Amino acid sequence: GLFAAAAALAAAAPASAALLAWPPAAVGPPPARHVVVVGISGLRWSDISAAGTPELWRLAAQGSAGSLVDYAVLPLTCPADGWLTLNSGARTQTEHTTAGCAAFPEVARSGAGATVAGMAALESYNTRFSYNPDWGLLARGAPGCATAAGPGAALALADRSGHVAEYLPSAAALSAGVLSRCPLTVADLGSLTDTERASALRSADTELARIVAELPAGTTLLVTAPGAATSPPHLQVALVSGPGYHRGLLESPSTRQPGVVTLTDLTPTVLGWLDPGAGTGAVGARITRGGRGGLAPTVRSLAGRDTAEQVWRSTHTTFFWAYALADVVTFAAIGLACWGAAEQRRRRRARLWRAAGVFAAAVPAGTFLADLVPWWQLPHPAAWLYGVAVALAAVTGAAVLAGTRRREPLAPLGVVCLLTLAVLGADSMTGSRLQLETPFGLSLVEGGRFYGIGNEALGIYGITALFGAAWLGMAALRRYPSSRRPAVGAVAAVAVLAVFASGWPGFGGKAGGTIAMVPCFALLAMAVAGVRLSWRPVLAVLLSGLAVFAVFALVSYFIPGNGASDIGRFAGDVLHGHGGGLLLRKARSNIGSLSVSAFSPLVPIVVAVTGLMLWLPSWFGLRTEALAYAADPMLRPVMGLLWLMPVLGWLADDSGVIVPAAALPLALPLGIAILAAAAYRPRRARCRGTAVAGPDHEAAAAEAKTQLARPAGT
Repeated sequence: GLFAAAAALAAAAPASAALLAWPPAAVGPPPARHVVVVGISGLRWSDISAAGTPELWRLAAQGSAGSLVDYAVLPLTCPADGWLTLNSGARTQTEHTTAGCAAFPEVARSGAGATVAGMAALESYNTRFSYNPDWGLLARGAPGCATAAGPGAALALADRSGHVAEYLPSAAALSAGVLSRCPLTVADLGSLTDTERASALRSADTELARIVAELPAGTTLLVTAPGAATSPPHLQVALVSGPGYHRGLLESPSTRQPGVVTLTDLTPTVLGWLDPGAGTGAVGARITRGGRGGLAPTVRSLAGRDTAEQVWRSTHTTFFWAYALADVVTFAAIGLACWGAAEQRRRRRARLWRAAGVFAAAVPAGTFLADLVPWWQLPHPAAWLYGVAVALAAVTGAAVLAGTRRREPLAPLGVVCLLTLAVLGADSMTGSRLQLETPFGLSLVEGGRFYGIGNEALGIYGITALFGAAWLGMAALRRYPSSRRPAVGAVAAVAVLAVFASGWPGFGGKAGGTIAMVPCFALLAMAVAGVRLSWRPVLAVLLSGLAVFAVFALVSYFIPGNGASDIGRFAGDVLHGHGGGLLLRKARSNIGSLSVSAFSPLVPIVVAVTGLMLWLPSWFGLRTEALAYAADPMLRPVMGLLWLMPVLGWLADDSGVIVPAAALPLALPLGIAILAAAAYRPRRARCRGTAVAGPDHEAAAAEAKTQLARPAGT
C-alpha cells in the first residue's frame, strides 16, 4: 500500500516543483554562543533527588525537564548507539542484539584530536537498516570548532572517516578556557549500570557540578542519557538549562506528548541552538518548552511514566493471552451448557452469546478509559490498571445491555462499538493520552508511535467503527424503507469521523488506518445504497484509501500548520526522491512481523480460515451463520468488511500481521455475537436485499433449511 502511495505522491512532484523548498526554514531566536551537551548513559528520573544528586536536581529546578525515548534501532539502545545517533541525526546502531551491548568502539588519541576505529565498518553495517545516517552532521553544524571529552563524545563528533578534530580523553580535563573556546562541547560522563549505580551516580553529579561552575555566561546546557548498557529499556533523562528553557517541561512535535522527546530530536535541537535559521536534514524535530508545576510533582510524573512503561512491557502480552483465553472459555462454556438443536436451546445460547459478545467488545474501551485513573503512581500499578479496566468493561457492558433491552438484538453490539469509536476517536483528536501504556495502546519505549491510533489498536478501531456504521445504516433501512439516503448518510457520518480522527495530520496522521478504512467504508456505503458491483469499481474503491492518504500527506507537508507529522515527512521524502529507504524499512517491518513470536505464522492461517467460514458457512456446517444471512442479507457484506479491514491494515501498516492478531480477541466474539443475535431475533425483520449481499433471500432461506437438517451444532 505504501509503495502505491509513494507512486501517487511522486506523480504529483512535477506539478509541485515550485513548492519543493516548502516548508521554509524556521526563524528562531539568535544563536547561542555556547552549547554544552553532557551525556550520562542510563540516567533515569528515578535516579534524581535533592539529596542524592543535588546538581541534577538544581538544574531541573531552574531548567526544563523531560523523558527521553532512547530508541535507536532495537529497544535496547546501547551507549555507543546513542552517541552515534547524536552524531548523525538518524537512528544508528553498533553490532549487537537485544541480549546485550558489544564492546565500545576504540578511540585513539591523535595529536589534538582522535580517531574512532571502525567507522567505515559501522557505516557499512548501518546500511541494512535504511535510516540513511548523515555521519558527522553534529560536528559540521558547529561554527568554527567542536570539542569532544570522553569516548562517547568522540563518537558524537567523529566525521565519516572517524576523525575528531579536538579531543580530551576525559571530561575531567574540561576547564573554563576549554569550554569557552568552541561553540559546541560534548562531554561523556560515563554509563550507569545496575552494579554500583549509586556511587557512579554521585560521581557523575559531582563532575557535572564542576563543569557547570566553569560554563561561560549564557551557555545552553543539555544533560541527556544517550543509550543504556542494561536491559530492559527505560525512559531516560533529558534536561535543558539555558535561555528560553527556565522552569519548563520539554516538548517535541515528534511525540506531541508533554514531557516526552526522542533521541533523534537531540541533534536538530543542538544544531538549531547554534544556528536557528539553518535546516539540518535530520529526522527529528527541535525540542521546545512548555509550562509545568513544581519540580517534585514533575519528577514524580516523569518517573511514573517510566513505571507505566515497565508495566506495559511486562504485562501486555499476558493480557492478550488472558483476553483471548477468556473469550474461548466463556463462549465454549455457553455452547456446552446450552448444547442441542431444540429451538429453545438455540435461542438461549444466542442470547448468552450476544451478552458475552457485548462484554468482550467493551474490554478495549475499558482499558483505554483506565488511563483516567493515575494508576502508574499508585502501589501495585499493574493490579490497578487491569482491575480498573475490567471493572469499567463490566459496568459498560451491563449499562449497554440494560439500556438497549427493549431494542432490536443488534443494538447493544452497535452501541458498544460506537462507544469504542468515540473513546478512541476523541482520544486521537486530543493527544492520545488515554492510549499511553494501555494494553492496546502506545508504548513510548518501543519507539513505534507516540500519537494517533496505535498499531495494536488499529484493527479494533476499524472493526468497531465499521460495525457501528453498519448498525446505524441497517437500522435506518428498517426505519425508512422508502429511501436509502438516511442509511447512506449515517454510514458516511461515521466514516468521516473515523477516518479524519485517525488520518488527519493534525490528529492521528495514521497511514495504515486511512489506507485500510476508506475502501471498507466506501464498500459499506455502496452495499447500503444497493449498488451493484463488478470487479473494476471494487478495484477502484480498494485504491481509494491510497488517494485519501496521499491528500493527507501532501496537506501535512505543504501546510504544516495543519499538523506536521510522519506522513508529511514521508511526502517530502517522496517528492524529493528520498522515499525509498522509508518504504524499504516499512516493507521489512511488515514481513518481519511474521516472526515476532512462534505463533505469528499461525495468524494468516486463522485469518484465511475465518474468511472462508464467513463466506462459505455451509462448508463448515455453521447453521447459525446461515440463519443470520437469511434473516438479514446485509450481514453478509458487513461481516466480509469486518474481515477485510484488518487484512488491509495488515498489508498497509508496518506493524503487519500484528494488526489482525491484536484484533482477533475482539473480532471473533463480536462476530459470533452478531450472527447469533441476528439469527435468533424475536422477529426476523429483514433489510432489503442488495446485489452485494450474495444470495437472495430465497436462496439464503433454502441454505438455512439445509443447515438445520444436519446434526446439532453451532
